[in-house]
Amino acid sequence: MPRSIEVEVNFKSRARMDIADVAKRTGVRASTLRYYEKKGLLKSLAGPGQRRQFAADVADRLALIALGQAAGFSLDEVGAMLVDLQVDRQMLMAKADELDARIKQLQAMSKGLRHAAQCPEEDHLACPKFRRLMQLAAAGLGKKGGYTGLTR
Repeated sequence: MPRSIEVEVNFKSRARMDIADVAKRTGVRASTLRYYEKKGLLKSLAGPGQRRQFAADVADRLALIALGQAAGFSLDEVGAMLVDLQVDRQMLMAKADELDARIKQLQAMSKGLRHAAQCPEEDHLACPKFRRLMQLAAAGLGKKGGYTGLTR
């Protein structure tokens, strides 16, 4: 007489993750997951009034959100970029250009501060380079296209 074993397979458990599991596995707090859902960055698979369940790819989506934030994108920009886990390449290029400009500004500021720290003038206000640094900073260091550095 052949033996048989009855096996129950629940494929849904692999396709979904409970909000507590997502929080535990990713380190993202449940309140943040709920906020992301409210902003449209994540979608819960559960119906209204049920405990939130997320698709198995939620960790990838959270990693993309984190990458976007680290690059300086707002959550709204991240949401606009993420369509089916595909990233808008034009937005990436524009942000890379923005970061390059900011790096250039910060490098110039660093150079100016190093000059000021080593300047032979007793009074920094008597130093032409330091005065130029002050003028450029006052003219809009934080503005796009603002401070670009010391030329001499």
